[in-house]
Amino acid sequence: MKKKIYIIAGIAVLAVIGGIYFFTGSSEAIDQKVKAHKGLFEIVVTTTGELQALNMETINAPEELRGRNVRISDIKIMDLVPEGTVVDSGDYVGALDRSSLDNSMKTTETELEQIRTQYENALVDTSLNLRQMRDNIQNLLFTLEESKITMEQSVYEPPATQRKTKNDYERALRNYEQELQRYSLRQEQELGKIKDILIKLSRKEDEYKDMLDLISRFTIYAPKPGMVIYLKEWGGSKRKVGSTISPWDRTIATLPDLSVMVSKTYVNEVDISKIRTGQTVRLGVDAFPDRKYSGTVTDIANVGEQLKNSDAKVFEVLVRMNQSDSILRPSMTTSNEILIGSIQDVVYIPLEALYADSVPFVYRTNGTKQVVIPGEMNDNFRIIEQGLEEGDEVYLSTPEHPEKFDLTGYDLIRILKERDSKQAEEALRQEREKEQNSRHRNGGGGFNMPAQGGPGMPGGGNRPRSGGGGGNRRN
Repeated sequence: MKKKIYIIAGIAVLAVIGGIYFFTGSSEAIDQKVKAHKGLFEIVVTTTGELQALNMETINAPEELRGRNVRISDIKIMDLVPEGTVVDSGDYVGALDRSSLDNSMKTTETELEQIRTQYENALVDTSLNLRQMRDNIQNLLFTLEESKITMEQSVYEPPATQRKTKNDYERALRNYEQELQRYSLRQEQELGKIKDILIKLSRKEDEYKDMLDLISRFTIYAPKPGMVIYLKEWGGSKRKVGSTISPWDRTIATLPDLSVMVSKTYVNEVDISKIRTGQTVRLGVDAFPDRKYSGTVTDIANVGEQLKNSDAKVFEVLVRMNQSDSILRPSMTTSNEILIGSIQDVVYIPLEALYADSVPFVYRTNGTKQVVIPGEMNDNFRIIEQGLEEGDEVYLSTPEHPEKFDLTGYDLIRILKERDSKQAEEALRQEREKEQNSRHRNGGGGFNMPAQGGPGMPGGGNRPRSGGGGGNRRN
């Protein structure tokens, strides 16, 4: 019984200690310290990218889809080998849906039969019409010959009879000649109709022939050896079974050249001005964290864009990898550290150790709040130009009873004010130059009030990344 009571009491004590630790935190965590380091300071922009092949062969649907004889807008992909399949030249890759083409072929076949029937009927009608006209011409020829004989026999008749027979002959001759002209015109007309029908028939036969040839190409084969990678569309989704292609976008999949890879990444509009082609990049691949690579910035987009599910504007940047590795595959996620610059022999501390109220400061382990002059920074650290020396210890988090820490380094406040004043004057000068250049471009005219500015204390946050401050709560 006593043993059971001791166990319960022990559990209660442990629960109380755990609650105190949970709600207050350990003194070791509160008093975590770090020393100011001195040495090489690198300024980097860190981004996440995706591996792509620099060069690739596209696997396309037949080019005849864009032919004038094929009336198909969208075609579904019915089958596609799994992504990552290694294929040889001529190997099966996939198949397209033939239903829309089958329907078009049935319609074309019906139209072809109708034109053939129309052609046959035109031949029959032409034959009948021209034969009737030939009969009329033959009859008129007989009439003409009879009129001629009558006219020749009338030489012994009175003059009036001779004139009558001559008029009858000329009338018969005129009717004969007119009928010959009508026959010639009718013949040309009928032959023109038949020719038009033949042209339509020939076109429709060519159309049907093209469809027969095209439908045999709805089975897709690899144009060269490689690894099949699905095409990534603009929205980020991959083109796969069930996706549609069009005559103007015929790509079904790709065969990337894995010997030269690039990391496609996006840099936000705040940092893009720091990026230049030729800058060195350190790359890591999430799938193989123990492997490190290097690369070079090769291309920077001139126009920003807004990615899906994001409010920030970003610019596309391509980083070419300096090494090739057989284990790398397209679409793998990369971590990219773009080296913007480096500074030798400077003192720097973690960003977590830098605070700001009306001025930037740090909590030193000697019990003081030391005013500092911050400089350049990267994702994790910031240079301290004045206020700390190598080896000085500072707190990473707010220490206990921060109100007991005395503020020191008042002489640095004057330097901060002077620097802020120069920055404000420079900003004002740039603004005036911008307005002046704008007036020159617009042909002058108008009076614009210059932007107001002046010296001010650093502010706008508690742990500034650019010397700002404002408020006592640490970020």
